[in-house]
Amino acid sequence: MGQTLVEKIISNHAGKNVKAGELVIAKVDVCAVQDGTGPLTVQEFKKLGKDKLNNPERTILFIDHASPSPKKELSNMHTTLRDFAKEYGAVLSEVGSGVCHQRLVETFVNPTEILVGADSHTCTYGALGAFSTGVGSTDMAAGMATGKAWFKVPSAIQFELKGKLNPYISGKDVILHIIGMIGVDGALYKSMEFVGEGVASLSMSDRLTMTNMAIEAGAKNGIFAVDDQTLAYVAEHSDRKPVVYTADEDAVYEEKYVIDLSEIKSTVAFPHLPGNTRTIDEVGDVKIDQVVIGSCTNGFYRDMEEAASILKGKKVAKNVRAIIIPATQAIYLKAMENGLLKTFIEAGCVVSTPTCGPCLGGHMGILAAGERAVSTTNRNFVGRMGHPTSEVYLASPAVAAASAITGRITDPKEVLAK
Repeated sequence: MGQTLVEKIISNHAGKNVKAGELVIAKVDVCAVQDGTGPLTVQEFKKLGKDKLNNPERTILFIDHASPSPKKELSNMHTTLRDFAKEYGAVLSEVGSGVCHQRLVETFVNPTEILVGADSHTCTYGALGAFSTGVGSTDMAAGMATGKAWFKVPSAIQFELKGKLNPYISGKDVILHIIGMIGVDGALYKSMEFVGEGVASLSMSDRLTMTNMAIEAGAKNGIFAVDDQTLAYVAEHSDRKPVVYTADEDAVYEEKYVIDLSEIKSTVAFPHLPGNTRTIDEVGDVKIDQVVIGSCTNGFYRDMEEAASILKGKKVAKNVRAIIIPATQAIYLKAMENGLLKTFIEAGCVVSTPTCGPCLGGHMGILAAGERAVSTTNRNFVGRMGHPTSEVYLASPAVAAASAITGRITDPKEVLAK
């Protein structure tokens, strides 16, 4: 019986052939924490009585969720991470460097590796063909100390992609379509494996967005097979030579779906679940107060570029706040050099230093009672971005940019036609 892509990766790291449902201990290549989960991980690590990290060069501590710090209590948490990095030699990603998930794919991730992170959206790195998943702070501390973690090998669901996306349709629309189709628990503890000839037409930002939001369908991970685009991206950011695996033809999948990318429409997730989706023609008249374009889900350069192409020469609607958050300093710098920041500012947007910001209700755009936001972030739970009576509508950068101009949830084609 053949193996899925994740079964092959875990087998390689466990030193034996594994199958879905099996409990294994496997070597991990990268351990990462962020400023929300990191202090608890540090506390648990010190309880173990270890005097060193297993692999300090690939243990990364990110200060990104509250960056720059909005209050003294969070500043103290940042100090905890800085002190730990200094004492144990871990890598520290400082204030403004970028959101952990994009920083990791830019600098640390290699295909077919195993990465664990004390953050639920660690599944992002499956876009590069890695097995990556979120774990709790205690398991993370053990991984940092031993270089190993335990896993229940996930069974897999195959999503065969065919065709190509239409203009101003992106990976955000694809994953929202899928989550709306299977539900927020439709892939519970499964590996979402994306295959098919349609994959070649998806940009790296499309893929990163899709694997990032696999967790919103309950998945253990999301993953794309390595192709030429993956290898080109890795070569741009690393000198490592990746090992490449592919799933066997006779691999066993619990379910299989076929998705025609050419049929995907702009899709919006209504409050208060990512699975509560409607296509743009079903939205109706939804007035908004704020737009957020950025975060670990859609803060990539291509997202900035697409949003700028819609906002160029136009103005943000009166009484709408538009906040742009590039995911990393590298993306911020490129957007500045290519004039995108000028476009945003001239349109009336606010441009933030790289941070998670309002995504988790942290800072840089907290919603007041009854306010509505269109956001390219990944969750829209009750109170996620501020007051419990506020509402968050998840959408692509194109929809978000168009909505900023009109003051209501809008099809990008409506704005571009004028």
